[in-house]
Amino acid sequence: MLAIFDLSVGVSNDAVNFLNSAIGSGAATFKRVLIVASIGVFIGAAMSNGMMEIARHGIFRPEHFSFYDLICIFMAVMVTDIILLDIFNTLGMPTSTTVSMVFELLGATFVVALIKMAGGIDLGLNELLNTEKALAVILGIFLSVAIAFAFGTIVQFISRTVFSFNYRSKLKWKIGLFGGICLTAIVYFLLIKGAKDLSFMTPEVKAWIKSNTLLIIGCSFVVFTLLMQLLHLLKVNVLKVIVLSGTFSLAVAFAGNDLVNFIGVPLSGLASYQDYIANGGGDATGFLMGSLNGPANTPVYFLIGAGVIMVVSLATSRKARKVTETEIGLGSQQEGEEMFGSSRIARRLVRWSLAVFYWVHAHTPARVRGWFRRRFNTDETIMENGASFDLVRGSVNLVLAGALIALGTSLKLPLSTTFVTFMVAMGTSLADRAWGRESAVFRITGVISVIGGWFITAGAAFIGAGIIVLLMHLGGIWVMLALAAVTLFLIIRSNRRFRDKKKEEAGDTLFQTILATEDKEKTWDLLRVYITGEQLKFFRFAAASYDVITSAFVNDNAGQLRKSDNALLNEKSVLKNARRKETLCLRRVSHEMAIEKSAWFHLSNTCCMSILYNLRRINEICREHVDNNFHPLPKNHVMELAEIKSSVLGLFDDVFDMMDTSAPEAVTMLRRKCDSIKDVVSETYHRLFTHLREGDPASMTVVYVYLNMLQETQEIVSGLRKYLRAYAKLQDTDFNSRRIARNSKKAG
Repeated sequence: MLAIFDLSVGVSNDAVNFLNSAIGSGAATFKRVLIVASIGVFIGAAMSNGMMEIARHGIFRPEHFSFYDLICIFMAVMVTDIILLDIFNTLGMPTSTTVSMVFELLGATFVVALIKMAGGIDLGLNELLNTEKALAVILGIFLSVAIAFAFGTIVQFISRTVFSFNYRSKLKWKIGLFGGICLTAIVYFLLIKGAKDLSFMTPEVKAWIKSNTLLIIGCSFVVFTLLMQLLHLLKVNVLKVIVLSGTFSLAVAFAGNDLVNFIGVPLSGLASYQDYIANGGGDATGFLMGSLNGPANTPVYFLIGAGVIMVVSLATSRKARKVTETEIGLGSQQEGEEMFGSSRIARRLVRWSLAVFYWVHAHTPARVRGWFRRRFNTDETIMENGASFDLVRGSVNLVLAGALIALGTSLKLPLSTTFVTFMVAMGTSLADRAWGRESAVFRITGVISVIGGWFITAGAAFIGAGIIVLLMHLGGIWVMLALAAVTLFLIIRSNRRFRDKKKEEAGDTLFQTILATEDKEKTWDLLRVYITGEQLKFFRFAAASYDVITSAFVNDNAGQLRKSDNALLNEKSVLKNARRKETLCLRRVSHEMAIEKSAWFHLSNTCCMSILYNLRRINEICREHVDNNFHPLPKNHVMELAEIKSSVLGLFDDVFDMMDTSAPEAVTMLRRKCDSIKDVVSETYHRLFTHLREGDPASMTVVYVYLNMLQETQEIVSGLRKYLRAYAKLQDTDFNSRRIARNSKKAG
């Protein structure tokens, strides 16, 4: 059962390795890309020879561990791996399944080794552990990140220089050569990396391929170059052929080589059990597992079953799509919703990069600058409908990732498939100027977050597996069963929550529709609806927060005020993100319309942010007062506050009705109501301030808090009043008639 769940969460994370370039470039529909990838995954899994040595004796010396020790280790690894990978999938962060498995094995074995040493065994850590593999993985992280990013940037820069963004006009004779190079690299990748561990690859076949590698590459290049040129003459899109071929090859390699990350540990546990039973069972803590030093012979039905589970998971997993969205979003050629915020290190990197760019720009001849500007003119970008980048970049992503992985394998370098594919994609996006001034800081923050997640994976895997194996080793079989049940429960609950969250996020499809709309007149109509909807959400939140904060203050509820503080802080990020998305959309309306509406658009956003600030000020003062256990608000003031609160919430309700029914004609009446409420609040404020000196000194502190609340409430109503004016101007539909009148006047 744990193996099935591990296969499911594992393929959801690693799908990013072979799906992203095809999906991001729009080479085919999602369904067709999935079919190609699924065929590759199934072939790679079914034809894998099941070399599970890393799980059997790659990290520990099995001859020094008992059957009970290893069952504890294997169970701890599976429980930790499922939970850890599911967390990363939920966050949409691609990580390495190899790193997770290696460090889980290392952490669990380390703890069991300490237990055995404490029990009096005459062996040290060097005899019990094999740390060389873990060090190789750490080295692989650094190598993968640096090499893949550098090569991705350089190769994409050269490719873009050759083809430009208007690549269709440059394909006449270049496409055959480009296609020949790409498909030859794919064949090389499949032979060296993807097929080296497949069941039909006998030692004789491997030796023949190794001795004739240059001949195979040369013949492949000639054949594929001629074939691609012929397909181009027959009006076939060669770039799509390259992308889908690369998707297939990476899927085969992933399933054939990374299968050990998902079923290696369960099959090693099964082999341990079979050896234990074959030798009569007996004392599980005294039976040593030296048999795991032998080669693994995995039955083919396990491989086929694993392939089926991986294909089904790939087709049905929503979290796999979440992980792919992260990389595609970070490399998108178009500006859109950014998944990450801004960090200090990202801002500094952008500033340093700009300084270097301006220095190079200043020392480059004008003719050279002009030539490169024409080759890198992003206004001429040709992309498929719904794509995030073009087919040239998609081809380079797949081919270069495959070539680097194959090269690293042949040179015995421990490169990670996930690290290489991700960093190549980031390097090509940088070379393509996808990281513009408006998005670079967010994209770099995202890349840093993903890279940091890789190191967190190693640490969390080591510590998590160590803690769990300790519980299992000391608690026995019942603790093992309990933790397995808890794991399954957590996964099921996580999937349900993720499904509910995706349903909530589905409402943002209007934003994507606006970005995809070409008609500028229609764009404004859609944007007006979008802005109103987002601001209506905020005002509903603001009204609810005002209600909760005032009630919590009156009732001395410190816990609720703390929750409100967190909610208000989070809402600030929501507002900033909404404003950025709406600004992106505003750029897509006609120039005249943008000038007409931009002032009111920014005023409405400013009013929302101002109201949020007022709420935070109220909550901050009230929370400090209640946390210090000062005097509560006197009853006579509680009644005053209740009346004011009722008036303010009634005003919010009227605003909601106006926005729900799109009735801007009610603005004048609502603005008069705002004035009336402000007068009441002002009168209460001044009356209270006048009699403040006559009050009980012990209660003056709470009265000052009440004064602050009244003042901020008045500011909230003022902000609503200003917003209503901006709302009316944004909803004004007479703009077209005024524009026609102006144009007629000019023509006259």
